[in-house]
Formats: sequence, structure tokens, C-alpha cells
Amino acid sequence: MIGTQSIDAQIQEALSLRTLRLCEFKSPIGEEDALCSALQRDCEQAWGREVQRIGNSLVLGSVSADKPAIAFFGHLDTVPLQEGDFPARREGARIFGRGASDMKGGIAVLLELFERMGPQQRAQLKCAPVVVLYDREEGPYAESGLGPVLEARPDLQRVALALCLEPTDLAIQLGCCGAMHATFTFHGRAAHSARPWQGENAVHKAGALLTQLGSLAPREISFATGIEGTAPLLFREVLSCTRIDGFTGRNVVPARCTLNLNYRFAPGKSVESAEAELQALAREFGAECVVTDRAPSGRVELDNRWLRKLQKTTNLPFEAKQAWTDVARLSALGIPAANFGPGEQAQAHQRGESCSEAALYAAYRALQSLLETAA
Repeated sequence: MIGTQSIDAQIQEALSLRTLRLCEFKSPIGEEDALCSALQRDCEQAWGREVQRIGNSLVLGSVSADKPAIAFFGHLDTVPLQEGDFPARREGARIFGRGASDMKGGIAVLLELFERMGPQQRAQLKCAPVVVLYDREEGPYAESGLGPVLEARPDLQRVALALCLEPTDLAIQLGCCGAMHATFTFHGRAAHSARPWQGENAVHKAGALLTQLGSLAPREISFATGIEGTAPLLFREVLSCTRIDGFTGRNVVPARCTLNLNYRFAPGKSVESAEAELQALAREFGAECVVTDRAPSGRVELDNRWLRKLQKTTNLPFEAKQAWTDVARLSALGIPAANFGPGEQAQAHQRGESCSEAALYAAYRALQSLLETAA
């Protein structure tokens, strides 16, 4: 018992220190090179020739015909830096730093797990593990580093299960919401603000739409899991104005007002259907609508036996992923995928972001259990 406790404590300490080191790297979107290079050096010691660099992304391992493969995906980038992100620190059994929960804690779990496992033990597994660490996830869908990786490595399309190490509070989160950004433009006529009747205020014209958005309740979409005693997965479709611009001068009635609307839509709805809804809304309120970024929703995997095995061996809950993740990109290629990670959803993108040290260890043991029991 003493020996087991000592090993557990050793692993937890190593996970905490590795997460802290990762958070010491500044890797906001587009600036992942230094972190990728450092990880490449570390991974080449643990994986040898099985390391491939593609841009600022790394692929560790490969898919073979000999046994099923389980792939683990983690993004190296973070959202833009905020005041207080550095220096990273360890305090109160938590790691603080930009990306601690989203998702350097998850990457630390992967690196520690496979470094401790070593080539010989990995070869003895009944599944072939593959790790993909990629850049530019936090930006537009079309600019993500995962796209080029999947093009360069078609073998990844044959994996039996892909897990994205996004923050999930240690739940197994299925599917993901689609995400769409659109610019709504209202046109008016400029005038001096002392004589507004000589013009037409474009900001005021946008008011009716803003009022409706403010009172718009989430639209709930549920998926039955088929597991007795498990509640249906509940997704919420939401539409929000995240930016408004109509300024031309303090004493000028604005002739133009633009809104950025962000639409999060549930699995099962196509990008085309979501765009049609936004275009109809624009026509209703007299605006022009231009979709500027579109990302599909992710398929809800309910029958994948490796996911079922992960849930059964860990007794972790199935939940809906109320956000967009690369589960969408993977499932669009026919790759069964889900989200699972030690980070906390409420910490993602927040000032003072942090991750629990206990959660890092729990995720480590959960993935270790999946690999050792996969068949």
C-alpha cells in the first residue's frame, strides 16, 4: 500500500510540474512555434522516429492494420493573453496560467502517460495510441492547424476513437455545437446630431433586433443515450450579439451600424440550415447578412464501444458538449470522436485561468484504464 501511494503521489507531482512548465510558454494563437519545438525535442526522446512535425503541429505514433487505434487530440495554442497570465504559478493544489484548463493540462496528461509507458509497453497494448498536438485551434475554422495535419496523415481517418482533451470537468462530453459568425449591417443616413430628423440613425434601426436577441430563450435539443438511468443529452441553441460598431463621430448620426452575431447550433443541424436561419432573421429586421465564419456541429457518438468502455471502467457521466470543438471536424471525416479532459469549462478563456491538480491525476488514470482495457 505504501508503495502504491508513493507512485500515485509521484505521478500527481509530475503532472502538476509538467502542466506548470507548459503554462510557462506563451502560445497564443499564431505563436505556437517555441512550444511546438520544445515538445518535439521532448517527444523524440519518448517516441523516437514516431514523431512527425507538420508546420507547428506534432503527430506521435501511427495507425496500422494490426490493431485498432485510439487517437488523442490536443491544441497547443491559447486565446490571446490577458493581464496576470504570467508568471504561471502553483497555488492551493491548482496550476494557474493561460491555457491551464484549455488545454495544457490535458496535453500534460497525454505526455506524462505515454512517456511513463515507454515504447515497449505501448507495443504491448491491444490498441495503438496516437497523439496529435496541433496549432491555431482558437481561431477561424478554415485556419486551424488540424486541417493540414489530417490532409498529411490520412491514416488518422481509420482510428477507432478520437478523444479531444478539451476541458470537460472530467465528464465524457459527446458531440459539440456548431458555430457561426455573421455580420449584420444596418444602413441609415448621416446627419448632425443636433438635427437627427435630417438623417436616419442606423444604430437605432438595429435596436429592434437587439431587443429580440436580449429576450431570446435558448432552444433545447435533446438526444437519448440509450443507457438506462442516464438522462438525455441536452444541447442549447443560442444566438448572441458579441460586437456592435456604429461610431463615426460624437456629434454625427451614424449612417451605418454593424453587429457580429454568434450562433451556436445543435448537432443534427447543417451549416446550410443555420445560415438560412440567419439570412431570414436579417430580412425580417431589414439588415444585410454576411456569414464570416462557419464550423459544423459534431456528431453525437452513442454506440462506440471504446467510449462505452471508458464510461464503464471509470463510471464517468456522459454529457452534451455545449461549445464547439474539433469533434466536429473529425466526425465530418467519419472519425468517431468525443471530448474528455481534466480542465474546467468555467475556467476556459477566463482571467486567472487554472486547473485542479487532482483532476490532472484523475484524467491520467481514466485514460490509462481505457488503454489497458481496450480490446
